[in-house]
Amino acid sequence: MTDNSTLWGKPLLQRENERREFVFTLADFEQVRKLIYEHAGISLSSAKQDMVYGRLAKRLREKGMKTFSDYLAALKKGDKLEWEKFVNSLTTNLTSFFREPHHFPILGAHLKKLQGKPSIKIWCCASSTGEEPYSIAMTAVETFNSFNIPVSIFASDLDTSVLATAAKGVYAHDRIDQLPRERLSRFFVRNTGSGGETFSVRPELRRLVNFQRLNLLEPNWSVRGPLDALFCRNIMIYFDKPTQYKILQRFAPLLDGDGLLFAGHSESFLYASDLFRLQGKTVYQLANRTR
Repeated sequence: MTDNSTLWGKPLLQRENERREFVFTLADFEQVRKLIYEHAGISLSSAKQDMVYGRLAKRLREKGMKTFSDYLAALKKGDKLEWEKFVNSLTTNLTSFFREPHHFPILGAHLKKLQGKPSIKIWCCASSTGEEPYSIAMTAVETFNSFNIPVSIFASDLDTSVLATAAKGVYAHDRIDQLPRERLSRFFVRNTGSGGETFSVRPELRRLVNFQRLNLLEPNWSVRGPLDALFCRNIMIYFDKPTQYKILQRFAPLLDGDGLLFAGHSESFLYASDLFRLQGKTVYQLANRTR
């Protein structure tokens, strides 16, 4: 039987380090796993060694450090700015406009039921570079056929760099090329210049969204209920089940009695059936709808 940890008589990690700019030991990787879990609740699998090396090696170069052990020692001294860059480096931000499109007609139908309500509140807790919360906002405008609507969207993320991009609301052509022409003309302004063609979210749409950094593991959240919808898509996969359950416990009191919780396509909250029940494809409602 072949031992997958060795190849041609040498440990794989040793062979990798012979090709790498920096030595990256198993102890270094385990330290990274421990720190990112404690700080952000992100559970990195053992298969993420190459990803971790590639992303953090950039930090070592920028800081002029020679070893991962020196970098991690400096990090543990409490440099707030470097902690932010450390978390940003290890956060995956894969997104697109109207990703998982089956959710948006469900949201639209839900919003129609809320017509006449003076205030409709939605939380997007993994906003990344803004495509998801702006897709929510576009759905709301299309539902009410107006930009003047009582909808507010709180969009949060752990990564401050992607939040800055989201707040600007400026996208390259390849980020919006899948949008129909009608949506593009209604919700974006075309920019041309020496830097190439870009598209800016119209101010009328952007004002519906408030971007803010939020760590789901922090004891106090700045978001307040009752929420009519909560988008928590493709973020729970980075947490272990106990951490997921604790977060879901905190979500439940924030949702209005008829509020909807949207999950990612690879996520299931069936293990938390005491808190939420499945309403549709990766859409949940409170298990105990007493309000």
